[in-house]
Amino acid sequence: MSIVFAAIAPHGLPILPELAGDGPDRMSQTRASLVELGRAAQSADPDAFIVITPHGIRAEGQFTLSASAYMEGELNEQTAAWMVRSHRLDKGNRVHMRRAVDRELAREIAKIASPELPLAVLNFATADGPLSTLPLDWGTMIPLSFMPDRPVVVIQTAPSRPFHEHVRLGQAARAACGALGRRAALIASCDWAHAHAEDGPYGYHEDAAKLDAEVERAIAGGELERLAEFPAEMIQNARPDGIWQALVLAGAVPRDERHPRVLSYERPTYFGMLVAQIR
Repeated sequence: MSIVFAAIAPHGLPILPELAGDGPDRMSQTRASLVELGRAAQSADPDAFIVITPHGIRAEGQFTLSASAYMEGELNEQTAAWMVRSHRLDKGNRVHMRRAVDRELAREIAKIASPELPLAVLNFATADGPLSTLPLDWGTMIPLSFMPDRPVVVIQTAPSRPFHEHVRLGQAARAACGALGRRAALIASCDWAHAHAEDGPYGYHEDAAKLDAEVERAIAGGELERLAEFPAEMIQNARPDGIWQALVLAGAVPRDERHPRVLSYERPTYFGMLVAQIR
């Protein structure tokens, strides 16, 4: 099997205890679910993690794929404050991560996907070596904080592109793992509706709760393709950032290989978070 583990995981910064500030229990349910998910990933013993993120390096109208030698990032309490448009002068607690990149797998995905998908393959500074390092985003760092340390491939989705291209990108990732004999774990980094609270950055809309309920039903039933059927107006009102990554996962893990298990859903602040193991 090319994909030995697949999951949907959220990326709210306060999930990490170091960044939870004065509300350490606010996301405790999600945190506990991610610990459990990490144990399942450890048991699957993948060669590499493919993380699909909405918050990585963006290129207008294109998917991006990181093929540097390394990726590195830092999150801190200042970052968490900026997320909710608060002002903080000091960085406070910090979380650092550096990972090697499975460059062979990244290039194989690009080779399979690029004839039909707009995909930018990225590097930085030097062709190889320690300076060849691209930034890790919070959509990647937070799920990986609960996972075993393995080489990574990070893919940025492109919401301006059609849904079916995201499914096709997942199929290319699966094919690349098969071609190289990789036992890969795939994580779709997804938060859901961001319009649950009047005092949140995006305000309140009743479609937020409706969308999240439909998302949970679709994922629990292994019917990830249903996410592409949501009305455009509902998506605009609810402001999820997970649909696109989940559709990449749908392409990578066919229906007959999905064994979905929703570990938790909670909405302790203005956005919804769901943890689910799909394979």
